[in-house]
Amino acid sequence: MSEVSQKLDVSVWRGDAAGGTYQRFDVPAQDSQTILDVVSWIQQYADATLTYRFACRVGMCGSCAMMVNDVPRWTCRTHVKKVLKDGKLRIGPLRNLPVIKDLAADMDPFFDKWVAAGGVHSPSASRDEPMPAIDPASEIRVEASAGIECINCSVCYAACDTVAGNPDYLGPAALQRAWTLYNDEKHGNRQGILDAVSGAGGCHNCHSMGSCTTYCPNELDPMSAIAGLKRETAKSFFRRRR
Repeated sequence: MSEVSQKLDVSVWRGDAAGGTYQRFDVPAQDSQTILDVVSWIQQYADATLTYRFACRVGMCGSCAMMVNDVPRWTCRTHVKKVLKDGKLRIGPLRNLPVIKDLAADMDPFFDKWVAAGGVHSPSASRDEPMPAIDPASEIRVEASAGIECINCSVCYAACDTVAGNPDYLGPAALQRAWTLYNDEKHGNRQGILDAVSGAGGCHNCHSMGSCTTYCPNELDPMSAIAGLKRETAKSFFRRRR
């Protein structure tokens, strides 16, 4: 990166679960600079105590997700020029999650809900049985395949206003995973998924605002997956009442 003369006015959230505030830094502007580059420069040259999380830097792991000017984004794939407002940046930890320290959010509640929604695969056959052939073009497989690129970065969870207003809501990522497994012909407990997502905090809490789909960096569609779960749980309810 070649340096240019101007500076970036960057406010970074500092604190932990007990509270905190934004701290201002002057960061040299550079060509092709990402938000993760900005955060790394602060940690390396301005304040070594700044805590944040990242791994791959190429949009594969999702661990670098943060709030950038109040929008959840992968910081490794977000270029400064795309989001800079009047020469200023505001960087914080992901919304709707507890903060461990500074920019590092606690992902435990996110993954606890992923499990609670039935996100763990239940085999329909033993390892000794032959693997059944799956038609990749079948309607049910197409539905399952639509969500398998989710990397659990929690951007959709941070974008969700329903999660913000209802901490018990399972959230779009967990519900999309549930829909993926529900449509997986090799999954052995499809009814268990419907039971898991139809209770308090389940799919019917979704207000269909669509922030999850709007902000997903992988261009997935959790809102449609949640709509699918609403349909199937309603069908299951009426079947049981017959």
